[in-house]
Amino acid sequence: MKYDGYRLPPLISGVLIKRYKRFIADVELDSGEKVTAHCPNSGSMKGCAIPGAQVWLSKSDNPKRKLKYTWELIKVAGTMIGINTQVPNKLVRQSIENGLIKELSGYDRVKAEIKTSSHTRLDLLLEKRTGEKCYVEIKNCTLVEDGMAMFPDAVTLRGQKHLDELEHLVSLGHRGVIFFLIQRMDARVFKPADMIDKIYAEKLKKAKKNGVEVIIKEASLDTKMIRIGKSIPYERCCS
Repeated sequence: MKYDGYRLPPLISGVLIKRYKRFIADVELDSGEKVTAHCPNSGSMKGCAIPGAQVWLSKSDNPKRKLKYTWELIKVAGTMIGINTQVPNKLVRQSIENGLIKELSGYDRVKAEIKTSSHTRLDLLLEKRTGEKCYVEIKNCTLVEDGMAMFPDAVTLRGQKHLDELEHLVSLGHRGVIFFLIQRMDARVFKPADMIDKIYAEKLKKAKKNGVEVIIKEASLDTKMIRIGKSIPYERCCS
């Protein structure tokens, strides 16, 4: 069967009561039952953890799991948002392998979780039989305000380190890519969130200037599937 996106498990609808302790969310299901779900997102989730908003959960039958439900989607201001940070890596990797991302096509092998130094791992390594290498770090973006997508939504020392590593690899003659997947469909343009993490924003601009490529894609979401959508431009003033 031809691959066209990340297929979600069967989902159960409800309303968000609150998210707390980063990884926990209380939800009232449409049936009226109140459940506690795992929140697979360590970010601040600024603008997309709104109490009273409609959410969708998946349910696990694994008897070893403490929390049976996992929060997958939320709808805010008419926009569906994917909040599971495990999705972007799977979706981007499989889309590359199936030739669905033209900017990253033409490679013969794709490897995940590549250790590039004693202190850093990057998400993907793409290789050609001729020896050419492309290192890709994937970031999940859910912060959008008035059509402006921004990353990060909280200070990220790890993200800063990834930019330094990509810039170093480019200096050695390899291709380096930072890939932002915006897991929602209301962004018109992207910029680094300098008001949240000024250092990250400065490092992203510097890395881009020194040859690190920035790929920004919107995700196309519904309750069945998450797909790679259209490209989103990088704001000119931040280039």
